[in-house]
Amino acid sequence: MTTFRSALTVSAAVLGLAALATAPAQAAAQPAFLAASQMPASSTPWTATQVFTGVPENGGALCAPYKIPAQNTRYREFSTELDTNGVQITTVARTEADAVKLVDTLRKSLAGCGPLLERQNPGLRAVSASHGKLAVEEGAWVYSLDTADPQIGSTDIHLFSVGRDGKTVTFVRWGQMGDFKDAPLTAFRTTTKTAVNKLY
Repeated sequence: MTTFRSALTVSAAVLGLAALATAPAQAAAQPAFLAASQMPASSTPWTATQVFTGVPENGGALCAPYKIPAQNTRYREFSTELDTNGVQITTVARTEADAVKLVDTLRKSLAGCGPLLERQNPGLRAVSASHGKLAVEEGAWVYSLDTADPQIGSTDIHLFSVGRDGKTVTFVRWGQMGDFKDAPLTAFRTTTKTAVNKLY
């Protein structure tokens, strides 16, 4: 009987230690990020930086700079040899209600991006468009921004998406020189779904 009770005591102690070892690991779990290969296909390979803490120096979100709080936020930047670039920014809000508010704020900023840029930059032509909602977790929304600067003869196209999984919000941007016809919208939708699905 003594041996049996001793075995139970040892087993309980081992299970207790295992639980203690597992709990911090679960608490420290962070949302996962896109890999370079999961960005829309390009004529030259994508490369990705490590995942950094905080937000990019310029806020990272064209038309929505500094809308994403630095606290509980991380980001990864992407680039190719042909000036195609992108970023993913992911933040864990304090509550799900806060996450919903952040998504709404970003969506409004992206929807009104073109008119805002034209007001801020006389002579610039900028057109924003919404490309609908994607059925992934709590939803993701896709937008585009097509800009042309006649003074310097440049045109740029950007695609954006905002998605949410519970308290976690992720923002993805893709951009390159060119027009909307050059944008890989279908592939970007796939990238967005992947980004949201990979969070957890």
